[in-house]
Amino acid sequence: MPMVTVSISPLQAAGIRAAVDTGTYASSSEVVREALRMWDAARKRDDVCDVPHAANDGADTGASGRCVADMFADYEAERRSPN
Repeated sequence: MPMVTVSISPLQAAGIRAAVDTGTYASSSEVVREALRMWDAARKRDDVCDVPHAANDGADTGASGRCVADMFADYEAERRSPN
């Protein structure tokens, strides 16, 4: 599998570590791969916001106005839900 190096914020790194530490994911790579799959699916639905554009001027952020990070947070909350 190809290897890619990226920079993430300390908060993102902590979130990834927490997901692995709690056993939700087996590795940090698994977390990132799932996030990328979700991003790709959202992109194909044209449901990805233009983060730099949105952050700069508050303009329209895509079809639903939601970022993939929001979608991922919702997904994680649903996974943890005791339903």
